[in-house]
Amino acid sequence: MSLAASRSPFLKHGATQPVKWMAWGDAAFERARAENRPILLDIGAVWCHWCHVMDRESYENPETAALINERFVPVKVDRDERPDVDARYQRAVQTLTGHGGWPLTAFLTPDGDVYYGGTYFPPEDGYGRPSFRRVLHEVARIWYEEPDRVRDAVRGIRDRLSAYARAETEAGQVTPEFVSHAIEEFAGEFDFRFGGFGSAPKFPNPGGLALILDYALDTGTTWAQRMLRETLDAMARGGIYDQVGGGFHRYSVDARWIIPHFEKMSYDNGPLLDVYARAAAACDSSRYRRIASDIVAHYFDIAPDLLAAGKFPASQDADVGPDDDGSYWTWTHDEVAATLRDDVLTSIAVQYYGLNDPAGSMHLDPARHVLFQALPTKTLADRLQTSESELRAQLREIRHRLKLARDRRPRPFIDDSQYSGWNALLVSGFLAAARYADTARAADVAVSALDRIWQGAFREGVGVVHRVDDADSGVLLEDQAYVAQALVDAFEFTQREVYLDRCRQVLDIVRRRFAAESGAFADRPFDSPAPVAGLREPQFPIADAPTPSANGVMAMVLLRAAALLHDDELRAASLGALNAFGATARRMGAGAATFMRAVSWATEPVTTVVIVDDDEIGRDALFRTALRTYRPRTVVRRFSPANLTADVLPPELRAMVSAEAPRAYVCVGNACRQPVRSAAELQAILSE
Repeated sequence: MSLAASRSPFLKHGATQPVKWMAWGDAAFERARAENRPILLDIGAVWCHWCHVMDRESYENPETAALINERFVPVKVDRDERPDVDARYQRAVQTLTGHGGWPLTAFLTPDGDVYYGGTYFPPEDGYGRPSFRRVLHEVARIWYEEPDRVRDAVRGIRDRLSAYARAETEAGQVTPEFVSHAIEEFAGEFDFRFGGFGSAPKFPNPGGLALILDYALDTGTTWAQRMLRETLDAMARGGIYDQVGGGFHRYSVDARWIIPHFEKMSYDNGPLLDVYARAAAACDSSRYRRIASDIVAHYFDIAPDLLAAGKFPASQDADVGPDDDGSYWTWTHDEVAATLRDDVLTSIAVQYYGLNDPAGSMHLDPARHVLFQALPTKTLADRLQTSESELRAQLREIRHRLKLARDRRPRPFIDDSQYSGWNALLVSGFLAAARYADTARAADVAVSALDRIWQGAFREGVGVVHRVDDADSGVLLEDQAYVAQALVDAFEFTQREVYLDRCRQVLDIVRRRFAAESGAFADRPFDSPAPVAGLREPQFPIADAPTPSANGVMAMVLLRAAALLHDDELRAASLGALNAFGATARRMGAGAATFMRAVSWATEPVTTVVIVDDDEIGRDALFRTALRTYRPRTVVRRFSPANLTADVLPPELRAMVSAEAPRAYVCVGNACRQPVRSAAELQAILSE
């Protein structure tokens, strides 16, 4: 397939370049073997700033393109389309150089093995890196003149990859101590000044925050609560959060969360929306409810037509061009003053959004500033000798005017690619916003999008394909995991059995096509063809990097489904997957936070809430309370008196449940409480 015919905007752009790119596939490797040429592999994405820079500097340069076309078989890959390809070559380059990222630039043998690689290479020597042309000349020379050196490099990388693979899947029994060990690691890395974990650059860690939230609720430890609240608050105050339009950028380059890489990813915003919504309920926080509401509003703002059709965008670009550095997102003092046209409002904006703080200045253009919340509203209100309520009203007006002005700027590209798993992460986030933060419009969009994924991406006996409405886009574990998770979320919110039935179908396919003898799940089906041997070697992801661990999500979904369906076979499958990584996970600790949440589900009691009530308005208070009260490891089922039969209930409840309504029954593990009739009683039990 030519790049021009691709559905990927990143590959389509590659088709306009003088480099004669080929798509990833058999044809490229067959050509390399026939012509005895090395392969230049470029992996990037439409949202990637440095990919655009390298495109402009090197791949759109006629002389550089001529050198590539003469000496290499050039292959361009969209990492969003092929995360399985990206994962393998990121790992190979990391073993060689110690770091990875995008653009990923790898030089391969015709059999697909890496013998040299890196990330961004400048057009001239600089940044501590050799020029790309110098790299091209030397890598080609080594291929043609020093084949022994190539073989040695390939052998060394293979050996390191094999050692990594062995370390990745060391079995052991998971225990509750795994979770406390991971929490202690987070505590050791916690930034007590600015929130978050480690130093710059700082990435949001929704899996880690969700784990800490559950641990704080389980144990009541104040230091765990502090890690959670201070990190959520710091991110919400920082420039990593779009203070004007809502939604989170991908990461912050500084420790204070102020200067972000501006791209917005659905795989970040879905899980972050989920954790802010859960924290809003657990902490009764109006701030977190507002953040959840603003993330939802952000998607209605940038892609209303997509949402109306049951779709979500995959990402929004950081820039409007390769020479741009966040001009859409940043402001000068003069731009703010001209927009607000009011000296008082301008003074408030400058102080509140840190326009007088050098920490918010862009490196390449210090006059431009990232907006962040530099002062608490109370502090600023006291300084201005006004009330907080008056100040908040002024800040709402400031934000409104800035948003209108920004909307007139050229907007960074929005990728409308429909990746099943990424859409499903936003479905789960939107359902959490509706459930825990009472966010308007979120539930209808989420259910519509989930139905759209099922109609366009699920293939009976095959699984969920990576791209909606594209049967040839491949089948990957992460799509199965995220869609199955969204199906369980939708079932609990709507209590429509169809979502539980669909989840069971996905789980059956995963256990048949992805499960290894060890119990672990591979990132690709074992029966899936591949053009090179390296792609046929399974990977077993348990780290959150950058998306939630597919094995962790799958293990957690299996346990949730087992609790809802009272299915010991599903529980056994989850335990098999978790124990397949026992020794590895113990070592990884905080690096496998989503996996650790699954460990918690497997090793701590699960709460089962059964609601018996009617659908009549005014008689669903118990069900609404069960949904909006966040409690770790909880499943909710609702029955009407007419449908209540013993065979649909867990054994612990069969002797207790009557057909009287409304009633709520709560079991924690095997210990059951007496049924309650009021929402207040139920909330008190769930909040214990």
